[in-house]
Amino acid sequence: MTTALQTVQQIYAAFGRGDIAAILDRLDDEVKWEPWPHNSAQAAGVPWMRGGSGKGAAAEFFGIVGTFKFNDFQVLGMMASDGQVAVECKVDFNLPDGGHLRDEEMHLWTVNAQGQVVRFRHYLDTAKHIALLPR
Repeated sequence: MTTALQTVQQIYAAFGRGDIAAILDRLDDEVKWEPWPHNSAQAAGVPWMRGGSGKGAAAEFFGIVGTFKFNDFQVLGMMASDGQVAVECKVDFNLPDGGHLRDEEMHLWTVNAQGQVVRFRHYLDTAKHIALLPR
């Protein structure tokens, strides 16, 4: 049986390789992706912060993020319980239109007993992300 921590470690390793299929394989078919009832970045229309259910919502996220040029992406630490893993990250990327963002984020992964991700949320500086939207 894969632990929640092992599942999430495998996801970040796959992200580093650009292996989105391996990430999607670790998600439950009904995964809740960015479920936020009152998220200001979602309300403002930040495309990579859209919420949704199912692997399609996650695939859409990775399709958008795949257009970014990452200058830096570092996992600074992970904290795990039986069913959740919190990951502290440092990100620095350019958007295709020339926008730039440097931020520190927390990612919260919820993993079921079968080792599949059932929920994912970013905790980040929404104002920075909103500022990247075209005016």
